[in-house]
Amino acid sequence: MRSDAEATGSPSSGVDRGFRLVLMGAPGSGKGTQGRLLSRKLGIPAISTGDLFRDHLRRRTELGVAVAGYIDSGAFVPDEITDAMVRERLGSADAEQGFILDGYPRTLAQVDALDRVLTAQGTALTAVVALDVERSTVIERMRTRAGVEARTDDDPEVVIRRLDIYEAETAPLIEHYRSLTRVLEMDGSIEPARLSAMISTRLRARD
Repeated sequence: MRSDAEATGSPSSGVDRGFRLVLMGAPGSGKGTQGRLLSRKLGIPAISTGDLFRDHLRRRTELGVAVAGYIDSGAFVPDEITDAMVRERLGSADAEQGFILDGYPRTLAQVDALDRVLTAQGTALTAVVALDVERSTVIERMRTRAGVEARTDDDPEVVIRRLDIYEAETAPLIEHYRSLTRVLEMDGSIEPARLSAMISTRLRARD
């Protein structure tokens, strides 16, 4: 697999189809922002497990009640709940031509679960986009976000716990994915619009 040269130009016009992406990075690394920007650029839905969980929490659904304690304590929601939710979402009509996953997979078991879904659909990932941001920058970003959005999962103690769990359980998946698919490692501290343009340009440059 070749190494991709860094590209900073503006992406070509038109809507791309067929991109199936996983966004990886620590909590607060900018995955949500990039998911939204890339969704508009590539014409495919951004699917954030965090947003889905928070939506269920707001609506007090059965799933929302089940995950509330995990999210408030900074713990990750059990695989079986998350796997079922993602599997159902990827079966939606708007995800047939591609998707951007944000926050999933986060464990090797979830990697396997996602692979089973894609195999059943006769598809495969296009790439994993890994956002690298210094831990101190992430903590400051989430402290600011907590003040603006009043999110319980951005409490300082919860933030530290989430970062520790990410570094122990999820960061190693980037190395695992190197043998499975294309991994684009990007500097997550770059201004969001510029970073989105860089990512989409590199994706469009695929062989």
